[in-house]
Amino acid sequence: MESGGSEATFNGKACVKSLLPLYFWLTSALPLEFCAGYNDNRRAGATSATDSRGTRRPEVAAASGSGDDEGPRILRRMPKRRLTVLGLAAIALALGSCALSAGDARRSAYGPYARLGPPDAPVRLYYKEQGKGSPLLLIHGFGASTYTWRHIAPELARDHLVIAVDLKGFGQSDKPFDERYSVFDQADLLAELIVDKNLRNLTLVGHSFGGGVALLLALRADPRLKGRISKLVLLDTIAYPQNLPVFFRLLDVPVVSQLGFSMVPPEVQTRVALRIAYFDNSKIDPDEVETYAAPLKTAAGKHAIIHSARQIVPDGLSELSERYSSIKIPTLILWCDHDRIVPLGVGLKLRRTLPNSTFRLVEDCGHMPQEEQPEATLKLIHAFLGG
Repeated sequence: MESGGSEATFNGKACVKSLLPLYFWLTSALPLEFCAGYNDNRRAGATSATDSRGTRRPEVAAASGSGDDEGPRILRRMPKRRLTVLGLAAIALALGSCALSAGDARRSAYGPYARLGPPDAPVRLYYKEQGKGSPLLLIHGFGASTYTWRHIAPELARDHLVIAVDLKGFGQSDKPFDERYSVFDQADLLAELIVDKNLRNLTLVGHSFGGGVALLLALRADPRLKGRISKLVLLDTIAYPQNLPVFFRLLDVPVVSQLGFSMVPPEVQTRVALRIAYFDNSKIDPDEVETYAAPLKTAAGKHAIIHSARQIVPDGLSELSERYSSIKIPTLILWCDHDRIVPLGVGLKLRRTLPNSTFRLVEDCGHMPQEEQPEATLKLIHAFLGG
């Protein structure tokens, strides 16, 4: 690959092998300050907006703030050296975990849809339901879909009613061209789903970003949810402010986020993303790559992943996390021993904070225990649920 205006050509495995060193150098060594400074300045000028709970809603602030025309201006103000780094980082971005913009969109929809949200702007969420018994609601992580539960959902359905849902913007759910993709927006929709399906004695099972949604649902003072949620299972979940990989920061720079998706084929993006999420790369299979890459081929899928990443750590998270100690329901915290995305320390801090929690470590695992170590994950969840 040459600079100086020549077009980069990416070709299968050779592409992955040649660009991996660049990717890992950027994600481990590139300073975050040049993106963080831009983000801080932009957010400082944005119109403040709060939700009904008094929490600042980043998606509303973004809508009332500056738009995509800010990209060229910020690039013009950057020194040439930083522009060069930013250009290289765009490649890394395309190879990053934003590629987990998953979905099972290629497959026929064999589950129903729930029509949720306001009547003038409804959102259809796809979900798969199986089994009978006390209900479990499975909430996937950033960029994933119901597909992520394929190894454990059938076994859980032997004793439970298992409902796996595609969050807004992922899998087979709607991907509207708006900016309402924050953890608060996702929790609003799932709260409505819980009420509409009249779920009681419910266990929320959340992975990564989905775990953050589960925590927020457990904290909700919504009278409609009172007494409905009885247990939590949190898998490598986001919970506290943390240093994010560079590609999440770059997704907040409009021009770079668009360039990244146009430069590298979705299958290449996805394979490298899975290499970050897995501890044992030999467990990544071609069907998984194709399934998770499919939505990246659509404009709506790209839009959803960009706007979800921009809000993955919501404003006010520090204040929100101070309320975790008020969650009294039994909680199982599962964590992979080699998580490079959400550090083990986050899980240990959650264990110290949640008064009725149990912590279990999943060995030889990256960031996705339900996919990389499904048998160990199932055993721990069954023991917690009393099955």
